[in-house]
Amino acid sequence: MKPTVKSLPERPPLLAFGAHPDDIEFGCGGIVANEVLCGRPAHLVVCSRGESGSNGTAAVRTAEARRAASVLGAALEFVRLDGDAKLEVKAAHALRLAAVIRRVRPEFVLAPTLEENQHPDHWRLGRIVRDAVRLARYGGVAGLRRLRPHAAGALLFYAVGPGCEPPGVPPLLVDISAREVFTCWKASMEAHASQLRTRNYVDMQVARARVLGLAAGMDYAQALYPCNAIVLGSLAPLARPARRQ
Repeated sequence: MKPTVKSLPERPPLLAFGAHPDDIEFGCGGIVANEVLCGRPAHLVVCSRGESGSNGTAAVRTAEARRAASVLGAALEFVRLDGDAKLEVKAAHALRLAAVIRRVRPEFVLAPTLEENQHPDHWRLGRIVRDAVRLARYGGVAGLRRLRPHAAGALLFYAVGPGCEPPGVPPLLVDISAREVFTCWKASMEAHASQLRTRNYVDMQVARARVLGLAAGMDYAQALYPCNAIVLGSLAPLARPARRQ
């Protein structure tokens, strides 16, 4: 089911990058569903077809990604870089993703964390996106001049699995407890049926969200890790701390 979008003035988009067809749904799909429900367009960019995975062909995984994006109510595009399990950190890749950022013009950009104890494509894509967000701001970059510079509001990292959460970094928690949000997120993960043949990743991600949520006084939550300090116009957004002092 697609989330029912509230009738609100359109907000600048959310742009999420994933190295493989299921990364976004497993790592931050609840956040995407929540933002779409709140009236924010979401644009997903997947940088391989998952062709090196143990289960599912590239064609199958592409179709699954399209179904998952439809469930989330998000736009989807594939931007092939080096291929699944072959990704390298290159300036050319950062420039290519910077062009996507300039075209989509997001307020928020999501990418995998930089922790190296995970699939190497994940943290390498995180580094590439970090560079791309910066290059998208610079007006004189050759190869990008056809598109207006764009400064995203914030780059936020998501952890695809529990082993790639940055140690010692307090996360931003997003409440995904609303029935429609949670149901949509779970359905988007279940769309990647080929990846559930040998391990129930849906249950694992739901359990992660449950633990994060309960520790902060909500049913389910997903975490984001800011690349840089977050600037607030007032203290109002902090009215709901994760723990009561």
